[in-house]
Amino acid sequence: MAKSRRTDQAARIPELGRRARVGGLQRGLGPEGLHGGAGGGSGGNLWVCQLSPSWKCQAWGHAGASPTTGKSWRVGEGGTDGTFVSEYFSQSSQKLSPYSWYGNAKVFRFRVPEDAVVLRWLLQVSQAKNPKCGATQATIHIRFGAPPVINPLGTQFPGNTSVRLSYNQTLTLTTGLQNSTFVNLTSPAAGDWFLAAHLPEPTGKIEMQGFSTPCVYIFQPDMFVLRLVDMPVLEPNVPLHQTMAWPRRVLHAKIFVPAYSATLRFQLGRCTVNASSACTVRVTLGSATLPPSFQKVLNCTGSCSLLLASPPWEKWLPVTVESLPGSSPSPSVSLDMTASFTACRPGGSGSFLSFFRSLNRTQGSTANATGLTKASAHDASGQEGSCLQGQPVIREDLDVVSVRFRILGESNVTVQAERPTLLLLNLNAGTDSGGTLVLNLLLNETSADLGNATVWACLNPASPVLSPNATTGGCRTAFAEGYSLSVSRSSAEASLAVPYPESDNWFLSLHLRCPESSAGNCDQAKARLAVVAVLSPCFEDCGTYGQCSLMRRHGYLYAGCNCKAGWRGWSCTDGTKAQSLGTQTLATLTLTLSNLFFLPAIAVALYRYYLVEASVYTFTMFFSTFYHACDQPGVVVLCIMDYDTVQYCDFLGSVVSFWVTILCMARIKNILKYVLCVVGTLFIAMSLHLDRRGVWNMMAPCLVAIILMTAIWASRCVTRRHCYPPSWKRWAFFLFPGISLAVVAVVVYVFMETTENYYYTHSLWHILVAISLVFLLPPGDKQQQEPWAWSRKLFCRYQICKNDREELYAVT
Repeated sequence: MAKSRRTDQAARIPELGRRARVGGLQRGLGPEGLHGGAGGGSGGNLWVCQLSPSWKCQAWGHAGASPTTGKSWRVGEGGTDGTFVSEYFSQSSQKLSPYSWYGNAKVFRFRVPEDAVVLRWLLQVSQAKNPKCGATQATIHIRFGAPPVINPLGTQFPGNTSVRLSYNQTLTLTTGLQNSTFVNLTSPAAGDWFLAAHLPEPTGKIEMQGFSTPCVYIFQPDMFVLRLVDMPVLEPNVPLHQTMAWPRRVLHAKIFVPAYSATLRFQLGRCTVNASSACTVRVTLGSATLPPSFQKVLNCTGSCSLLLASPPWEKWLPVTVESLPGSSPSPSVSLDMTASFTACRPGGSGSFLSFFRSLNRTQGSTANATGLTKASAHDASGQEGSCLQGQPVIREDLDVVSVRFRILGESNVTVQAERPTLLLLNLNAGTDSGGTLVLNLLLNETSADLGNATVWACLNPASPVLSPNATTGGCRTAFAEGYSLSVSRSSAEASLAVPYPESDNWFLSLHLRCPESSAGNCDQAKARLAVVAVLSPCFEDCGTYGQCSLMRRHGYLYAGCNCKAGWRGWSCTDGTKAQSLGTQTLATLTLTLSNLFFLPAIAVALYRYYLVEASVYTFTMFFSTFYHACDQPGVVVLCIMDYDTVQYCDFLGSVVSFWVTILCMARIKNILKYVLCVVGTLFIAMSLHLDRRGVWNMMAPCLVAIILMTAIWASRCVTRRHCYPPSWKRWAFFLFPGISLAVVAVVVYVFMETTENYYYTHSLWHILVAISLVFLLPPGDKQQQEPWAWSRKLFCRYQICKNDREELYAVT
C-alpha cells in the first residue's frame, strides 16, 4: 500500500522525481480556493502552498484545468469553521514495458480515505539518457474499485463479456527526458483506486542482452488528498441547518445510507441570502469515479428536492453545496438540508428453513420438526408486505482469486412476478477485483399459463435494482449502471462475464415479466431458475492458446491471459492474426529438423577420432531439437521433460560446442585439451545458471578459447617461421568458409531475428553453425592410419586389434 507523509511545511513540487511535502492541518481555505489542472512539460510544474494568512495553492507556469471539463475548478473557499487535513501518498517508481498483454502494464493501488474532498494525481514519466531513444508515449489508465480494463491493441473481447474501458491519460516524451501531468477530482470515492501504465506495442525485434542499450522509461505516481475533518452528518428526517458566510462558498456534508433502502429523498429548503432573498446554489450528490461519474447535480433557487432510487447500501453519500455568484458582494447563505429513506423489507428466510430440512432428512433427525413448523408459519406471515424475496447465498473460497457462490437450500431459485428475487454476491475481499465474475442463468420452468414469460436479471454493485421498470433502462441505480441479461422459454440460457469487478457487495436481482396476454394471471406466476455464479482468475482459463498468469503488485494479486501462436485479446479469443495449424506445424518441423544438420559434423568428428567433440555435438543436437519442440507457442508441442531443464541443456550444449571446437582447432596436447574441456564446461554451466540469456555469459567462453587458440597459433608461427596452419588449401577451403559461415550465423542470430520471422531465421542459425563445424574441425592425427579405428578399440575386447604377424616373424 501507499505510504502517507505529513509535514508542517509548505508544499512544493520543483522537479520530476522530487518528493512533495504538504501541510498537515489547515483551517479553512484561502480566498482563492484550491485550483488544479492537467498539464505537461519537460520540467514539470511548480506548486507552492501558503499556510498563512490563509491556505492557498497556486500553480506557476500554467493555469489549472480539469482534464474532464477543460475548465478551472475549485473546492472550497475561506472560513474558519472547517478543518482540512492534507495527505500525500506515493509508491516506488516502476520501469515501463511495451504492451502486448496485461502483464506488461505496471499496476499501482492507492487508497483514498473517507471524507476526501480533493484528489490529485501527479503522474510523472522520465527517460534515461540514451540518444538512440526516439519519441514515445506512455499511457496511464485510472479506475476506481478494480484494476483498469484496457484494450490498447484494439482486440476483440470474448462473447458475453461486458466491457467498460477505463479513463486514460497519455504522456508524450519527445526531446525532453521527462514529462508530468495532473489529474484532479472533487469529492472522490473512498476506497481503492488503481492505475495501470504501459508503453506502446513492441516492434517485435528480438534484442540480445549486451549488444544494445535498451530505452528505459520510469513511471512515478503520487497522490495528494485533502479531506475534511468532522464533516457534518445529515441524519434521516432531521433537518440540518448550515450557514455559509463570505468568503466561504462551499459546504460539505454526508449521509449514511442503511441497507435495504429503496429510495432516498434529499430536500433543500429555507435557502436565503442575507436572511432576505432566495439563494442560488449548486448541489452535488454522490462521489466522483473514473469512468463514468453518475453524480447528481441540482441548481437550486430557494428550495429543491431530488428522489434517488436504489442508493448505495451501507455507504456514506457525500453532499456538496456551492453558493453561486449573486448580486450581493459578500453574501451570507443559510439553508436547511433533509434526507429521508423508504425502506424495502426483505422476505425469504424460508430458504434457510428448507436448507435445514434437507439436512434433517439427510441425517434422519426429527428433533427440531416442531420448531421448523412454527418458524415456517412465522416466515409465511413475514412474507406479506415485503418488497423483495431474499435468496441466501454461500460464498465458498476455492483458491486465490477463485470463489464459487452456492445457492443455499434448493439448487433452483424461484422468481415471482409480484416482487424481485435478490441474491447477494460478496466480492468485498481484497483480491476479488483481480479476477473475472462469470454469471450463468438457465430457465428450467415457468407457470404453464404464462406462455413466453421473460426473467430479467440485473447485476449491480453497491445496491440492487428493485423496480421492474428499471430493467428496461439498463439496470441503472442511483449512481451506477449495472449489467442486464434475460432468459425466456425461447432463449432459456444466458451468460455474462465481468472482468475485474469492483470490490463491493454485488446484487443479482431477478424480475419475472409476464407477456401482455397473461397479465391477469401474473400476480401468482412463478419461474424456476438455475443460477451459477463464480469468480475465476481468467475467463474460460484463457482458452487453448492462452495461459492464465497470476501477478502480484505490493501484495495485491490479479490475473491475466498471456496469449500465444498469434492469438490476442483479453481471453485469447481474437484470432485475426493467429497462426494456422499448418503454420504451427511448419514452424515446429523447421526448428527441430534443422538440428539434423549436426549429423555431418558428428560424422566428421567420429571419422577423425574426436570422440569428445562428437559427444558434445550429439548432446547439443538432441536437446536443441526437443527444446524447440517444447518451446512452440501453439498446440504442436512435445515436451520430454521440464521446460526449464530442456532449455538449460540446449543453452549449455550450444556454448560448450563452440568451446570444444575452438580448443580442438588449437591442436594442443590431448591431456591439456581434456582438462580445459572439463574446466571450461564447469565454468560455462555456472555462468549459464546465473543468467542463461546474457550475451557475455555465452560469448566470454568463446572469446577465451579464441584468444588461447590465437596465442598458440602465433607461437607456432614464430617457432616454425611460417604461417600456421601451413597449408594454403586449409585456409582457402576450410578455415575461411567455416569462419564466414560462423560470422553470418552470429549476424542472423543477433541482428535479424524478430517474433515474426523467428522460426526460419533461427533455423538458418542452426544450419549455418552446424555446417561451419564441418569446415572448422581440423584433420586427424597422422599416426592414425585407418579411419574408424576407434570402433575396433571399443569392441575388440581380448582379440588382436591389428594383424602384425608378418612383423613378428620377419626377423633376420
